[in-house]
Amino acid sequence: MDPNEQPPPAATADAPDQDTMEQIRRRRLERLGGPPSSTSTPKPENTESTSSTPTLPAWGTPDKVDKGKGKAPASPVPQSNITISPAPWQIPPTGSVVTTRKRELSQVDPAPATPPARKQVPPKEEPTDDYADRVLCSVFRVTLDPSRDTDSFGHKLTFLPTLSQELAEENAPLKLSVDRLEEAIVEAATAYSHNQPLLNYLLPCWKRVNKALKLLRGPAPQKEEVLKEAKRLCFSNCIFAISVPELFSREPNPQHDSLMPYLLREVDNEHGLCMDFLNEAMSRIDDDDTILPLFTKAMVDISAQLARMSMNDSYKSSVNALLTYSRYPPLLNALAQDPLFQLAVSAPAIEKSTILGPFFRISPLQPEVTTVYFAGPRTMDQARIRSSQSALQMTLNTHQSDLRAIINAFVRAGSLAKTRVLDWFAYIMNCNHKRRALQVDNREVSSDGFMMNVTVVLDYLCEPFMDSTFSKIGRIDVDYFRKKPRLDIKEETKLNADQARSDAFYANRLDGEANFITEVFFLTLAAHHYGSEATNAKMKNLDKDIKFYNKNLAAMENERHKLAHRPDQLRQLDAALIKYTAVLEKAMSLRFSIEGVLLDDKMQARSLQFMRYVTVWLLSVASQSEYRPDRPLKLPLPAEQPEAFRCLPEYALQDVVDNFKFAFRYVPRVVMSAVGEELVALCVTFLESSEYIKNPYLKSSLVSLLFHGTFPTYHLKNGVLGDIMTNTKLANDHLLHAVMKFYIECESTGASSQFYDKFNIRYEIFQVIKAVWTNDHYKQQLTQSSRTNRGFFVQFVNLLMNDATYVLDEGLGKFPKIHDLQTQLRDPSLADQDREKLEEELQTTEGQAASFMQLANETVGMMKLFTNTLAGAFTMPEIVGRLAAMLDFNLSVLTGPKSKKLKVDNPEKYFFNPKALLPELVDIYLNLASNREFIEAVAADGRSYNPEMMQATLEILKNKDLKDPHELVAWATLCNKFVQAKIEFEQLELDYSDAPAEFEDEIMGDLMKDPVILPSRHILDRSTIVQHLLSDPKDPYTRQPMTIEDVVPDVALKARIDAWKESKRAAALAAKSDAMDTTA
Repeated sequence: MDPNEQPPPAATADAPDQDTMEQIRRRRLERLGGPPSSTSTPKPENTESTSSTPTLPAWGTPDKVDKGKGKAPASPVPQSNITISPAPWQIPPTGSVVTTRKRELSQVDPAPATPPARKQVPPKEEPTDDYADRVLCSVFRVTLDPSRDTDSFGHKLTFLPTLSQELAEENAPLKLSVDRLEEAIVEAATAYSHNQPLLNYLLPCWKRVNKALKLLRGPAPQKEEVLKEAKRLCFSNCIFAISVPELFSREPNPQHDSLMPYLLREVDNEHGLCMDFLNEAMSRIDDDDTILPLFTKAMVDISAQLARMSMNDSYKSSVNALLTYSRYPPLLNALAQDPLFQLAVSAPAIEKSTILGPFFRISPLQPEVTTVYFAGPRTMDQARIRSSQSALQMTLNTHQSDLRAIINAFVRAGSLAKTRVLDWFAYIMNCNHKRRALQVDNREVSSDGFMMNVTVVLDYLCEPFMDSTFSKIGRIDVDYFRKKPRLDIKEETKLNADQARSDAFYANRLDGEANFITEVFFLTLAAHHYGSEATNAKMKNLDKDIKFYNKNLAAMENERHKLAHRPDQLRQLDAALIKYTAVLEKAMSLRFSIEGVLLDDKMQARSLQFMRYVTVWLLSVASQSEYRPDRPLKLPLPAEQPEAFRCLPEYALQDVVDNFKFAFRYVPRVVMSAVGEELVALCVTFLESSEYIKNPYLKSSLVSLLFHGTFPTYHLKNGVLGDIMTNTKLANDHLLHAVMKFYIECESTGASSQFYDKFNIRYEIFQVIKAVWTNDHYKQQLTQSSRTNRGFFVQFVNLLMNDATYVLDEGLGKFPKIHDLQTQLRDPSLADQDREKLEEELQTTEGQAASFMQLANETVGMMKLFTNTLAGAFTMPEIVGRLAAMLDFNLSVLTGPKSKKLKVDNPEKYFFNPKALLPELVDIYLNLASNREFIEAVAADGRSYNPEMMQATLEILKNKDLKDPHELVAWATLCNKFVQAKIEFEQLELDYSDAPAEFEDEIMGDLMKDPVILPSRHILDRSTIVQHLLSDPKDPYTRQPMTIEDVVPDVALKARIDAWKESKRAAALAAKSDAMDTTA
């Protein structure tokens, strides 16, 4: 609506009297830095004309003019003639004069007697006073001439009766000049409707005069001076209109006295603050101390308004306003000093009560936004979900880019703004430790969307120093937490230090302050921990919740038929279903939104680049060297651990591992270009030197990271890390030993679930070994290890056999139960309640069987791999007997009478394939066939071995075509060796049956072969105590800690045993010879 067409306010204040107006004008001009302007003609002393001050009419109501008189009457006149036009204002061409007054007779040239000769006459230059009157009246839409109601372009002009009367009384021309412009602006502004912000009038005026100044052509210093002064006065009045509305007879009005609505409009909007206006404001801040507070207040108001919005609302204008605002460092420095910049009393309040918080709060993860992107999530197919996630990512990327530009501007605005921004980020981290709690209360922490935006922006801040050569790694100060750190890590778990040790270390403060790179590095590391990783954890929890909700909804639906004749209860059920469905859909919408945010390729690429830097930095700190991916790393790490490394927060390493694991699984396309040798080096280093890390779960996650890196990815059969693990020197030298070492260590993690955790860890280790086994270097290394580090290898093989024994026994042992349950469920007469109970039991058993059989398949496969390479290592005295017993037992289960109970429906569902498992067990036998100790151990197995079982195995292999003919022949030959060895073993048993008690092992009861004396002075066979120490490193009699190095060989006893055995063999040979002679 045209402001001039607004009805006058109900009660318009009278204009100040002349003396007051003059005082106001003088004070304002003093503030502007210029002398008070004087009138061109002294005002005559006329008591009659000045005895009463005329009342200034309402805006847009000029007086009618009595043409017979030279001045306008003081009484109000009808409505009016001013319009604030929304169309761009244009200045009439230079030289064109528009006026409605007639020229005086004296101004008319007499007509020449004869026509002059035709010649080119240049146009007469417009006098400066005419130009000033025309332009100023058109700019400010005012007139002093009552007979003139429009300018040359038809814009309505408002008559200024007070100023016009003054000029008339002074016998001055009714022309608006720069000298009287201040009075004209005050009169026009005072008359403007009080229902409208005064800046609605003054701001377009300023833009018109600014445009006129730009369009001024040629050298015209006088005209330029007019426009410059008009521009200066207009801008000053714009500021006064907001800061001192009383000067225009207005009461203060928070709705009107603010720059906020003008900042929210686009810069090219007629009623918005253009860049020229902002530039003008910045040029005056040194002389006018009211300008910065006005802008600060406006931005605070914008922030408060934005705090009530979501991404569904018109938030963009607020962000654009801050983007425009951030072009001016003085504005940012002033904003950073405002108390509200970091005023918050809780984590949730940060995103609403601080100035920047509402801008970072805008996110597609806001609850009201998720239900818009994913309306009806239960019915959405994958194509629609992906489409919505793509739209979400595009919107979020744009917003985060804006946030990045804003924060970059603060950082570059000066040390004050930069410091305040870093403080704000640190405050966010310190208030959100509870986001990593096992049970998160959303009322006590900041939202996921807010924290994700913070994390992404901090990733952006790290980009300048994350070059491909890691050249700025050295600028990251490891002693940051000892130099007045912004971050609080007191309650965080440390990498390898308890609370007391950490407190003592950090209590020893160092002088100096951390540089900007260090500050941003540690802030970003913390942001990933409390931001993206916490959000990822929430997505996993949502998966569990959604599964739970779906299960309950299905159970509730199943109850419907029971309530068919109970309408009241049926209505209650329907109401509960509606409520429960709403909860489910809300959870699903949030889950899809989080997934969309986390699966953004660009975001993940920046995140992984940062994690690469963290990886290289951690390795350089731990190794106390200037490690880079192109430089060698000496392993194992130094025995003396750096204290600074010990006391680092555990999340410094955990975030790297979790971030890469997520990327390997969900965005492998990004990982392919974001990973290097440093990642394998990280895993190998801290598995080889595992004493550097206290948390066993964190160490196991390093194995998981390697395992995830072996997933087939596009053209990479062995995954993103497969080639690196196979072909790099560090991996070739240390990978195999490192994972085997942790295979042993994970036997005891200290966790309540350690027994089952170890199987998962070892399964992943098997996959890593299989991925690199194509490189013969690893086979040679394994062989060398078995010779040079016998104790280590014996321990590894022993645990491998323990696992194989357990998982095969548990896995195969579940199938008879599954077989029975499936048989019972086929009975059609089974009651519903009994059927439900059996189905529940079957489901539980099936899950266990599938888990154990998957582990069993991998364990048997690994034994086959190792026995093929190191047959001798598996036949050491302390191992071979147990190995033979395990193989015989499982072979009997698969081929003996028990095999009938293994038949179940859909065996592949449980990863159970007898046609694959049986040949692999046979391969292990064949791999060890050339070893005499193994053959004797099988023959000595009195529990499971019998020749009939071996023959049955041969028949199955042949009938099912599970082995090649030459392998069948090898198996038949081996079976004959077992038979022969069995005969010999039984004879020896007979011959040694009367062995003295002192020759027998106290625990096993067998004849000792290598007796040793324990620290407790008891005597056992070496194989017995070795086997015991593998699972329990204590003396079996006194329970005191001991190692195999603590035993002492009993040489004398061994000699007596050997002599006795020799005498028995000699006696047996003599008896056999006598028998032959008698027969002859």
